[in-house]
Amino acid sequence: MYRYDEIDHTLVRERVEEYRGQVARRVDGQLSEEDFRNLRLRNGLYLQLHAYMLRIAIPYGLMTSDQLRKMADISRKYDKSYGHFTTRQNFQLNWPVLEDTPDILEELAEVELSAIQTSGNCNRNVTSDAYSGVARDEIEDPRPYCEIIRQFLTLHPEFSWLPRKFKISVSGAEEDRAAITVHDIGLKIIKNDQGETGFRVLVGGGLGRSPFIGKEIREFLPKDQLIRYLQAVLRVYNIEGRRDNLFKARIKILVHELGIERFRAKVEREFEVSENDILILSKAEQDRIAAFFTPPPYADQPEENSTFADAALSNPVFAAWLNSNTVPHKVPGYAIVNLSLKPNGGAPGDLTAAQMNAVADLADRYSFGQIRSTHRQNLVLADVAKVDLPDLWQELSTLKLATPNLEKITDIICCPGLDYCNLATARSIPVAQRINERFADLDRQHDIGDLRINISGCVNACGHHHVGHIGILGIEKLSKEYYQVTLGGSSSGDVDIGKIIGPAFSSAKIVDAIDNLVATYVNNRIDNERFLDTYRRIGQTPFRENLYADN
Repeated sequence: MYRYDEIDHTLVRERVEEYRGQVARRVDGQLSEEDFRNLRLRNGLYLQLHAYMLRIAIPYGLMTSDQLRKMADISRKYDKSYGHFTTRQNFQLNWPVLEDTPDILEELAEVELSAIQTSGNCNRNVTSDAYSGVARDEIEDPRPYCEIIRQFLTLHPEFSWLPRKFKISVSGAEEDRAAITVHDIGLKIIKNDQGETGFRVLVGGGLGRSPFIGKEIREFLPKDQLIRYLQAVLRVYNIEGRRDNLFKARIKILVHELGIERFRAKVEREFEVSENDILILSKAEQDRIAAFFTPPPYADQPEENSTFADAALSNPVFAAWLNSNTVPHKVPGYAIVNLSLKPNGGAPGDLTAAQMNAVADLADRYSFGQIRSTHRQNLVLADVAKVDLPDLWQELSTLKLATPNLEKITDIICCPGLDYCNLATARSIPVAQRINERFADLDRQHDIGDLRINISGCVNACGHHHVGHIGILGIEKLSKEYYQVTLGGSSSGDVDIGKIIGPAFSSAKIVDAIDNLVATYVNNRIDNERFLDTYRRIGQTPFRENLYADN
């Protein structure tokens, strides 16, 4: 993984000291909250419903065991001994005290972490496929390009005050596991007819109040032109994006209102103007950054061995975990292991300090000291020898991180909602917990099969409800919490925005409504058809009729 050089260390240290002075002036009353707001946001600090929240960047979701231990230590020292992994592969502390936040950032800098640009109207954490570098369907590892983008856009003076926040995601695999289609810019590594690798470029995707699927702006972009082209897109957006209306400020609105052809023409003109720009990405620079992401020293391992095969035959719970939470690795004898942060009764994405330390130890013993976070709020140990799977599973089970529910109905994406967020209009965590309890039986979960439920506590859609197979949006109605349901969404290769099925449900009835939808699916599916496939085949009418039969 990428390691800081002296420039990086200096930049982060100076940023911490600058922020320390800003906090001191705020505490002394020299800065008003209005003046302080934009300063703290660019250092990852939000003021939420009950306290501040600090968002820490995990670049493209990759962290070392020492970094995870540091976050555990910070959560104990400055927070309430837990933290939250988000859909942008970040880590959040929900209860820091303002005066402590400079010290937190200073400690993070010791392990090459920061909170720079995790909020505010600037480019946010660049995200990627959590299986990058190890997936069997990968064309090329996207992480070097994520790092190049991160370096280019960190504190970039031209793009530090964009009309609105800006999100970029990069995928290097056939399957989209990074939700690139719902980002401001989505980049997919592809091969052209000549066998050269480059990028398919999408622009204008995003969720929130007005959801859009990204549109193709470049069919094939040579890799050496990546930074120049991103600069052209950002310049057009920075100049023409709406700054007079918060709800129309995202690039997706600009692309929608101009149309992709006009927007493309503007970007191409800007791209041509910078033809002799120094930002052409040389092969030497690509190779330099790629060298940070060389594969670990894998041992020769048999693809099949009796150790885990016998364990799977003798233990159906272990077999279910193998089937659900492990993924084939590109290196024979290794597996990609998903750690479920969705235990029965817990808040999706939360991890205690004790669990963080334990996972860091497991990463050192079983996965070359690295951990990844996913956009579905889970963790990944990407390089586990198959022979070690039974022992790893036993230890994860003790930590309550081995629930075999990946891509199942209890593997819920969920924002913090009204329990924490001052923008939320309804709670989301208790709804996720109640759905989790209703469907706690693992046999039932596996019979239902692949089914993604995403929950947001407001229209800002931090829980990605628009692209859930079943999406749940919390709304306020007559001063009470209600939940609107959408069906048919997806953030994968079969991307789609879910459609509202009908009137919203009260908090007391929403879990029964989900149960009803699942029953309709089970009664109508053919063979092993997924929920999404059944819905697309039979349409919304049977679901709606069953759901509102008593109304």
